[in-house]
Amino acid sequence: MLIKKNNNRKAERGSALVYILIAIALLGALTVTFMEPSSQQTSSQSGFRTVTAVKSQIDVIRSAVQECVLRYSNGDQTAAIQTSDSGANQIYPLKPNSTYLASPTVGTRLVKDLKCPGNQGSTVNDHQPIFGGSTGKFLQPPPDLFEDWQWYNGDDGVFFWTRTSKSDAFLTSALQKIDENFSECEADMVDASGGDVDMDSDATSQAVCPDGSVCYRVWMINLGTAPHGDYNVDNSCGASQT
Repeated sequence: MLIKKNNNRKAERGSALVYILIAIALLGALTVTFMEPSSQQTSSQSGFRTVTAVKSQIDVIRSAVQECVLRYSNGDQTAAIQTSDSGANQIYPLKPNSTYLASPTVGTRLVKDLKCPGNQGSTVNDHQPIFGGSTGKFLQPPPDLFEDWQWYNGDDGVFFWTRTSKSDAFLTSALQKIDENFSECEADMVDASGGDVDMDSDATSQAVCPDGSVCYRVWMINLGTAPHGDYNVDNSCGASQT
């Protein structure tokens, strides 16, 4: 009887040891499971915030510009515009640093400084701001890790773009996610990791994605002549300029 009891105790100790080892293994597995997705989760959250912020600003910009175009459908038809801004679509806002404007924002072409071409004051070229307290339309600061949105209105059409020079892995994947919401002729990514990339066909390029950056460009009018898009430059994205 004593021998049988001893054997039972040894079996119980052996079983307990097995359970302890299993518990240790499970704890280790859980630790790895919770630690690895932590960084993935952080990256995923950062990517989601980037997608939301960039897409939101695209919508705000497009909406504000289209409202201006619809409200003042004749734009500014002054012939002098083609002297200062060759090829510009005169229904849409000119670049903010255009010398045609009465008060150009010298040295910049930022979207936040856009002026509505149909809002002339006492002088023909006295266009009024689209964004600001006087209009009640505000453009928030650019999304984290991105630069201010810039504006192009010229021979290739009308587009605006932002850029980032940061190397965070989630940024490229976020831009790719945003790109899925647009057609090939509507928006595109421009990779300038190998050097400056001209985004327009002008010999003295007005729109450049600088070396070491990734730019995201959104078109208002795409005449199909600009290089470096998601499409072949064969006028497949061409449209009549109105």
